[in-house]
Amino acid sequence: MSGSSTQEQVARVGLVGYGGAGRGIHARLAREAGLQVTAVVARDPGRRAEAEQDWPGVHLHDDLAGLLADRGTCDVVVVASPSALHAEHAAQVSAAGVPFVLDKPIALDGTQAAEVVAVAAAAGTPFTVFQNRRWDPEQLTLEAVLASGELGEVHTFERRWERWRPVPQQRWKENDPVGGGLLLDLGPHLVDSATQLFGPVRSVYAELRALTTPTEDDVFLTLHHEGHQGREVVSRLWAASVVGAPGPRTRVLGTAGAYVVTTFENDASPFEVFDDAAPEGTEGWITRGRERTPVPRAPGGHADFYRAVAAWLAGGPAPVDPADSVRTAHVLDVARESARSGRRLDV
Repeated sequence: MSGSSTQEQVARVGLVGYGGAGRGIHARLAREAGLQVTAVVARDPGRRAEAEQDWPGVHLHDDLAGLLADRGTCDVVVVASPSALHAEHAAQVSAAGVPFVLDKPIALDGTQAAEVVAVAAAAGTPFTVFQNRRWDPEQLTLEAVLASGELGEVHTFERRWERWRPVPQQRWKENDPVGGGLLLDLGPHLVDSATQLFGPVRSVYAELRALTTPTEDDVFLTLHHEGHQGREVVSRLWAASVVGAPGPRTRVLGTAGAYVVTTFENDASPFEVFDDAAPEGTEGWITRGRERTPVPRAPGGHADFYRAVAAWLAGGPAPVDPADSVRTAHVLDVARESARSGRRLDV
């Protein structure tokens, strides 16, 4: 195969936003997966310079309309703008008929999320959602552990996304009372992970607090799943920024044992000493009281999402069904209402 024909098959990405998410996550993973960023929407001079340095010859645009007018430069648009703009930007890309990846959350609430899907369907524009945490080695390893049956009948799933940030970062995620906050930032990942593992949610109890930011930086959710093989699984999910002792990251309890992951992505935690004896290439432990056995890490990583995007553009299935994200948005809506009322509510 000639070099020119190989180049022709590389999926070309138009990226909306080139900040922490656009450059730090999407562009990095696209490169790792072999995709090419050929167009970027960014107004900040510094970010435009970074895009030109990272992707020589990239087409730069001041707004999404400019990118869509130059639509021949990309095969897929990746919307990595602030959350409050997702629905608006999704509607613009849908109207232009360009396949797109929409970062989570796809909208600010369930009604708006359903509208995003309906607008894209009416226009005949395919899209998928950046639920990259489905490709976490931790998540993939846990899926393998559950499939093995080694835990027996699972009854409880716990996951913590806790950080020690007593001084908030000065970003829209911390300061935007509409589109910011941990419920919309980390909640979609936590709920999606739980529902992928244990099925639809029947009811929700939530507690939300704003300790150091204008919007919530302390989130706790209890999800009661509809049940599988006669046993209801309860998920307890945390997302918080003012936690001096983060972790354990994941704990799954069953009738025959537990699966434990102590730390996550190098976030400091006093529980990390638990892993001092962990062999290379393992991810977490099967535990029974004091007994613990390391678990081989399942292969995979976040770049696999963009490998799946390339396959999707070539005619394969979408990496993530947007309907899943609509259901997640409805769960988060019920969580807000539960926190206001102090009651466990049906979904």
